[in-house]
Amino acid sequence: MTHPALILFLALFGLYSPVAALASYLPIVRPYSHGQVNRLALGLAINVAVFVLAALWVGEPLLKLLGISTAALTATGGIALAYASIPLMRGKAGAVEELEKLQEQEKLGVAPSSEPVPEPKSILYTPLSFPLTVGGTTFAFGVAAAAAATTLQDKIALSIAALCFAAVTGVTLYLSGHVQRRISLKGAMVLDRVAGILLTAIAVILLANGFTDLVTARLNQ
Repeated sequence: MTHPALILFLALFGLYSPVAALASYLPIVRPYSHGQVNRLALGLAINVAVFVLAALWVGEPLLKLLGISTAALTATGGIALAYASIPLMRGKAGAVEELEKLQEQEKLGVAPSSEPVPEPKSILYTPLSFPLTVGGTTFAFGVAAAAAATTLQDKIALSIAALCFAAVTGVTLYLSGHVQRRISLKGAMVLDRVAGILLTAIAVILLANGFTDLVTARLNQ
C-alpha cells in the first residue's frame, strides 16, 4: 500500500468518488442515447488520461513558471471541492433538483420542456471533463506524485495509475447512462448525500494540508 502509483490511484479515486460523480452525471446524460453515452464515456476517459499525464510529466515545471506552489493549488482545490460537495451533502445538488422537477412534471402530466439537446461533443469538455471529473486538485495530485518520483520507472508506474483512473471515470459515465433510466428520486438523494459527506471530508483534509504546507513554507523562508 506504499507504492507511489497505488497511492496516486487511491488519492484520485477518493477525490473523484464515483458515487458522487455518477450522481452528477445523471441529468447530463439523460437526453442521450445509449450509443452517444458510450462515445461520451470513451471521450471522457481520453480527456482525463491526457490531463493527468500532463500533470505528471509537465505539471511541475509549468507551476514553477507560473509561480504557483502545489500547496496553494491543493488548498484552492479543497475550497472548490467544498463549494461543490456541501450542496451534495445538503441534498441541494443540481442532479437531484433536476430529477425532482422531471418527476413532478410526470406526476402532473406535463410534458418535459422541449429544449434542444446539445451535441455530445459540446458537453464533453465542459461540464463533463471540467469541472465534474477533473480540476485543480487532480492536477495538484499529479504534480505532487511526479515530484516524489525519483526514477523513470516510477514515472511510468504513475502513468499506468493515471490510465487506470481514466478508465474508472469512463466506466462511471457509462454506468450513469444505465442508472439514470432506473434511479428514483429517493435513490438519487441518498447517493448525493453519501457522496457529499465523503467529498466534504476530503475537502477539509485538502484545505488543512494545503494551508499547513503554505504556513510551513513561509516560516522556513
